[in-house]
Amino acid sequence: MTPSTSDDFRQARSAVRLIELSLLVIAAVFLALHAVHLRADFPNHSPWMDWAKYTDEGWYGDAAIRHFQRGDWYVPGDFNPAAALPVWPLLESAVFRVTGVNVVAARGLATGIFALSLLCVYLLVGRWRGAAQPKRERSLAPAIAVLLLAVNPFCFVFSRLAILEPMLILLTLLALLAASYLPEPNDEVSSRPTWLRKTFPVVALGFLLPLMVLTKTTAIFLFPSIAWLLFARSGYRFRPVLRLGTPIFLLAGLIWAAYYGVVVRPHFLEDYRYLFSANAYTGITTQNLFEVLRDSFVDGMWVGQVLYPLALVAAGVALLIRPRLLRNPLVPALLLWIAGYAAFIVYHNNLQPRYYLVLAVPVTLLTVIVFESGWIRRDSPVPRFSPLAFSCAAALAIMAIADARQVIGYVLHPEYTFASAADRIREIVDSDHAHNPLVLSISGSDLSLMTGLPSICDDFGTMDLDARVKVYRPGWYVAWNQVDDDKMDALTSLYNLRRVASFPAMDDPERNLLILYRLDPVQAAPPRRRRSTRLVQADFSHQGSRNEVSR
Repeated sequence: MTPSTSDDFRQARSAVRLIELSLLVIAAVFLALHAVHLRADFPNHSPWMDWAKYTDEGWYGDAAIRHFQRGDWYVPGDFNPAAALPVWPLLESAVFRVTGVNVVAARGLATGIFALSLLCVYLLVGRWRGAAQPKRERSLAPAIAVLLLAVNPFCFVFSRLAILEPMLILLTLLALLAASYLPEPNDEVSSRPTWLRKTFPVVALGFLLPLMVLTKTTAIFLFPSIAWLLFARSGYRFRPVLRLGTPIFLLAGLIWAAYYGVVVRPHFLEDYRYLFSANAYTGITTQNLFEVLRDSFVDGMWVGQVLYPLALVAAGVALLIRPRLLRNPLVPALLLWIAGYAAFIVYHNNLQPRYYLVLAVPVTLLTVIVFESGWIRRDSPVPRFSPLAFSCAAALAIMAIADARQVIGYVLHPEYTFASAADRIREIVDSDHAHNPLVLSISGSDLSLMTGLPSICDDFGTMDLDARVKVYRPGWYVAWNQVDDDKMDALTSLYNLRRVASFPAMDDPERNLLILYRLDPVQAAPPRRRRSTRLVQADFSHQGSRNEVSR
């Protein structure tokens, strides 16, 4: 290498470092915007109509909420998903112990989880960059991937919600990182530091797999992606992969079986089973197969109007045009991540946007890795200047700018309709000392998270609603837009519903008016008097009052 060539290399590497630093600084700024207006509504009139914004933050954190508000996380007969999914409420409990129960703390935790996910993305892409290019070259792919995720408006709106998907994404990325550092078949493990370095990824992966399932059971659809990296670290040979994978899956199975055998089966088996039966109301059939496949494919546009088409192009390039990209083990792992979770979405046939959040990360990483190959030169750190290279860079830049603009719009125009309605409901309930403050509502757990009011669910629970109402005797009922017939049937035998207030909130046409009802106990009809021959003076005014009560 001549001195002039060496100088060119140094200058090019310095320029790449400067560009990488600039991208990461911009990403950090947009990551900080995730923590602004955490009590605000999920953006109204956005492209993503998801009912999770009405219910899921409370439902899946209910164990933590109730633990601090009632002293016990478990409410017999009500919806208790923590029996099957304990990881997220345990994390929230640790935060609430410091901050107290409030929605800002819960969403702040979710934002922190997203920040850790971005760090894992940077490390994971950087770990495997040497599989696609000489290690002396510095890749911009990790920084570009972090930036695109930080400015993605779809990630912005859902990663700020205290729901299960952000935690599942983080654990999946950690599992892929652990698999990326598994010992190779010929590694020596004689010295103590080396032994620890080689053993730690095995133990970490053995813990991460059950944690994924105990965060969200759909994590099993992501296991093939992790298994592929395990296969790659074993040299794509079956005997080594069996030797490497056996202790991992034995440890993972032991941890899950211990939780199920010690905690679930003796105490919460009914609640555990109910979680699965409650989610069985949708599914794919032979009659709707093609419709579900079509809708699932089209709804992929939720992750990004530009990102999704680019990801389809990237997948086609990797599979058909430049199969050498598959030599990077991360590329097949990302494809398996996408295919695995897409299979769950199709199978479940409940096409809510939040499910696609789990796909946003691998879709972004795949796009960046494939498109970066369009401007990389194998023999130089200086990018290739060609129409293909320019097109790849321009597509990513246009996507980043458009996404960043949308995120800034959400930050500059927050709305607080749901939070304001919740505060007004609390004021009304607190001012009435004659009624039980317990609220019955499908959004009751969200109200508990935002206001501290105790609540039970009117939709899900192991006990029938009419029996649950008789046991817990709520004093208030909160409905969206109207009282459904089944709810009315369960309540009217015990209560007269008196509409007290209503508050416009959120944007779903079916759920944009939050109505507060006071539950006045139905008074039993007075006993009928026996006839008597003795004449008495009739008090008609009193009798009229009695008739009014019994109507």
